Amino acid sequence: MATIIISIIFILQLFLQNCLVLASPILGQSRQALEIIIGGGGGVPPPDNQDCPPPPPPPEPPCPPPPSPPLLLFESKRVEIAYHVIQKLKSKITYDPLHITKTWIGSDVCNKYKGFRCATVPDLKVKALAAVDFNQYQFDGPDLTIDGFLDELPDITIFHANTNNFKGTIPKKIANLRYLYELDLSNNKYNGEFPKNIVFGAKKLYFLDLRFNSFSGLVPPEVFLLNLDVLFINNNNLIQKLPDNLGSTPVLYLTLANNKFTGPIPRSIGQACKSLREVLFLNNQLTGCLPYEIGLLSKATVFDASKNQLTGKIPHSFGCLAKMEILNLAQNQFYGAVPELVCKLCNLKNLTLSYNYFTEVGPECKKLIQKKVLDVRMNCIPGLPMQRSAEECAAFFCKPRSCPDEKSMGFVPCSIGSSEQNQQNASETAPAPRTYSVLKPHSL
Repeated sequence: MATIIISIIFILQLFLQNCLVLASPILGQSRQALEIIIGGGGGVPPPDNQDCPPPPPPPEPPCPPPPSPPLLLFESKRVEIAYHVIQKLKSKITYDPLHITKTWIGSDVCNKYKGFRCATVPDLKVKALAAVDFNQYQFDGPDLTIDGFLDELPDITIFHANTNNFKGTIPKKIANLRYLYELDLSNNKYNGEFPKNIVFGAKKLYFLDLRFNSFSGLVPPEVFLLNLDVLFINNNNLIQKLPDNLGSTPVLYLTLANNKFTGPIPRSIGQACKSLREVLFLNNQLTGCLPYEIGLLSKATVFDASKNQLTGKIPHSFGCLAKMEILNLAQNQFYGAVPELVCKLCNLKNLTLSYNYFTEVGPECKKLIQKKVLDVRMNCIPGLPMQRSAEECAAFFCKPRSCPDEKSMGFVPCSIGSSEQNQQNASETAPAPRTYSVLKPHSL
């Protein structure tokens, strides 16, 4: 009996050992470990991957997208068009010393953008960009042009850009600008031939200022047919004979100074008698005699043909220039007597005839010399101080000198001597001369 019990216990131990071997993931455990398991004295064996790192933390939620830019609200569709055109120009400006373009932000073009003004379009009754004033902003950039800017502003009336660095060409589509009245591109970097797109396109202009550029060559005669009040083309490289239709111009203020115009002043200038107020021919290469038709310019207050190669006598018709205030014929080759009729002009403030070859002044002219209104220095007038030497005068007069139409020099196309008319002319207050200021590069 005892033997049977021992056999049963032995069989049970073998059975339990086999079960534990099959159930355990660890094979070949030592007997000690097996006894611990059988006796219940041990815990669960450690896993075989105890050296692996812990799993990574869950990923953070993604960042939210940036907020959308604020919606730009414009006063009108026309202002929105102008906004995009302005931003395009802004991208071309690489030099902005006055930090003007820093104000070109946002949709309030009409009130916050420096250099721009808005107005109501007459026929559309909506707000639009009407005027651009870049005067003396000194903008620069390698591709800085008005092409793609000025011609893309359909309602523009005034464009002033004095003292900048615009270059390139004048856009052809300028002809589509139905309200463009004033165009000032003075003191920029334009060169090449005179911009014909202005001549044949901008028909509504009444103010054109192209001075202090490097335009060269010929001025199309059609320029003098434009319905302008102001034409400033001084200080360029224009080389040509003055066109015969010069007098066809309706301008009030005309400056051709500091170029290389040649030939005589055309007789057609008398046709401008109803409009021309001031004209500057100074510092060119003009030759020939003065036409008597200049005396027809009854509204003229300034006439300056100094620093040329003009010659002959002063036409007596100059005595008809009743409103003349500044008459400058200095540094030419004029000769003969200074007409007393000219010295009697009531409104004369400055009569400059210095550096010529005049030989005589009468009593009225001597009065003006005493008043320091008349300057006849460096002429050939006996008895007056600061004249040319006798040898210099003799050398000049040793050559025969005359004008093609000598008889016209004595023609007087007006009534002279009416004291009532003279008093009326003297009492009229003329505005200060305007054209001399444009002989400086900066804006008016």
